[in-house]
Amino acid sequence: MSDLRITEAFLYMDYLCFRALCCKGPPPARPEYDLVCIGLTGSGKTSLLSKLCSESPENVVSTTGFSIKAVPFQNAILNVKELGGADNIRKYWSRYYQGSQGVIFVLDSASSEDDLETARNELHSALQHPQLCTLPFLILANHQDKPAARSVQEIKKYFELEPLARGKRWILQPCSLDDMDALKDSFSQLIHLLEEKDHEAMRM
Repeated sequence: MSDLRITEAFLYMDYLCFRALCCKGPPPARPEYDLVCIGLTGSGKTSLLSKLCSESPENVVSTTGFSIKAVPFQNAILNVKELGGADNIRKYWSRYYQGSQGVIFVLDSASSEDDLETARNELHSALQHPQLCTLPFLILANHQDKPAARSVQEIKKYFELEPLARGKRWILQPCSLDDMDALKDSFSQLIHLLEEKDHEAMRM
């Protein structure tokens, strides 16, 4: 092979390396979705979100007003606005609904009958709220690791989800801090619903 051909070959290899290293461009940006997270105090909202963000459980403090976390997933980033669940805070929840693209409702599946009834009423109110009623819902039956935890079927029946949420996009999933795979799978299903809603909006 002549010196000229060798030089051309090396130049071409350099060009390919340059393309691979410098011309690939940044990876496509992950879509971001703005969500609101609601549920009674003690349902575990803060702990679940902190675990998903890989934060130390020692630093978890129950949310009294509201907080915002960017929860990263492989195919999306969820900007979650978590609202405190105390009696004196819940009446202001609706002020923070605007701009939401999806809803996370966390309930304590091992709570007292009174708290479960309150959670039921709050979920019914959210499902029927004008700013939320068309949005995808992820309903998490938390604390499944506790002996008194009610099953998903019991929650579905008690909360009357089938008749109330008919025609809506909703997912009811069991969860606990001990099963991160199941929790991440629940959020993956929610992201799928959010993507579907995006695609429908683009076709309109």
